[in-house]
Amino acid sequence: MSELKDKCGVFGVFGHKDAAYLAYLGLYALQHRGEESAGIIVSDGKTMSAHRGMGHVQEVFEGNRLEVLKGDRAIGHVRYSTTGSSNLKNAQPILVDYSHGEIAIGHNGNLVNADILRSELEAYGSIFQTTTDSEIIIHLMAKPSLRNIEEGVVDALGRVKGAYSLVFLTHNTLIAARDPQGFRPLWLGKVGGAHVVSSETCAFDIMEAEPVREIEPGEVVFISASGIRSQRIPSKDARPAHCVFEHVYFARPDSKIFGETVHLARERFGRQLAKERPVKADIVIPVPDSGNSAALGFSQESGIPMEAGIIRNHYVGRTFIQPSQGVRDFKVRVKFNFVKEVLAGKRVVIVDDSIVRGTTSKIRVKGLRQAGAKEVHLRISCPPHKYACAYGIDFPTREELIANKYSPDEIKKYFDCDSVGYLSLEGMLGCLNLPKENYCTACWSGKYPVPFEGNDKFHAEKDRKAATKC
Repeated sequence: MSELKDKCGVFGVFGHKDAAYLAYLGLYALQHRGEESAGIIVSDGKTMSAHRGMGHVQEVFEGNRLEVLKGDRAIGHVRYSTTGSSNLKNAQPILVDYSHGEIAIGHNGNLVNADILRSELEAYGSIFQTTTDSEIIIHLMAKPSLRNIEEGVVDALGRVKGAYSLVFLTHNTLIAARDPQGFRPLWLGKVGGAHVVSSETCAFDIMEAEPVREIEPGEVVFISASGIRSQRIPSKDARPAHCVFEHVYFARPDSKIFGETVHLARERFGRQLAKERPVKADIVIPVPDSGNSAALGFSQESGIPMEAGIIRNHYVGRTFIQPSQGVRDFKVRVKFNFVKEVLAGKRVVIVDDSIVRGTTSKIRVKGLRQAGAKEVHLRISCPPHKYACAYGIDFPTREELIANKYSPDEIKKYFDCDSVGYLSLEGMLGCLNLPKENYCTACWSGKYPVPFEGNDKFHAEKDRKAATKC
């Protein structure tokens, strides 16, 4: 799958002399969560220093950029534009100075009541410097009645709705927070005597940090020289709603999120897919890299050998993160190449993690045909996407989703393949360790665990009519 934008990645460290370097390593490991911009803000307890830029982590921090970021506490962010346009002013972390001092914020997710809150704040005189929903949280914290930053964080998060995994940095404290539904992953870890926070555990591995635990849904963790303490965000009747698409596609396969290793979950998806959508074929090939684990499971369950029939050019970024369709189409063509000697004359099962618009899948099927494949059977390790996401994954409007426009037979004809088979929703949820009620399936089922309000990016007025509250 390479047709979407998604989310961001956040990282934080407190109490390490090389805080900026650890943040850099953490962002490097989280690069898959956003390729538009990157940034790090560091504090030495008195002064904050920051560097942000457009592009990949390595490009943004080339040369001696890290050397000027002095301090033992830091937060970092890799971004794609869930809300707000793709430009430097919207790059994160955002640093502001207000009545309670300097504070920086990095956000992974999407606030579903952002438009309403922003309108209210502007009506009372707030002036925004960016178009991101993350800045709204800072303005909510600035109410005169709030006595300090910590009180401001908890109060502000009690007002926002939607998906957020957040890191804040003050001169004295690293703060990490997760929304009451736990849409996005967020982990707490240790390296030496320092504490670290990350969207995914793969960032801990690169610096040999020890994962301690997942930050709980609705929890705010305060890390300072005095140690760690936590507080709950006020919320009524909130239940977990972990984003299954993190397991399907977005998280790195070597990460552990929502209580289990991503690779193993994807492998189970592939096994279940082979049971539900069997096919007679000669070889199974994955769409690299996100289809690798599911293809392995499909091969193991079906007994059909897996081959490397598609080779990925790893110097081309994730095409779904690119802002325009024209750039996406070009990158599809240069990102993958087909091994004719493996494919010629074969009945091929191609396993992908998802289909959204369908444009890139169509190009791949055409490439397989041109490489000499005798038959092409497309298998997808998640259900058909029929609804837009309001919680941080930039699925297009419902009108653009191929499964919402066409029947399975029409999709098969559109792709010019011999068969198309999706994993069922029940089958997918049955592969996961937690009860099915603990996951958000809105993009497949239309059941939105948190109603979204007034966000025209997701055509809310149209989609609200079709949405069913869980």
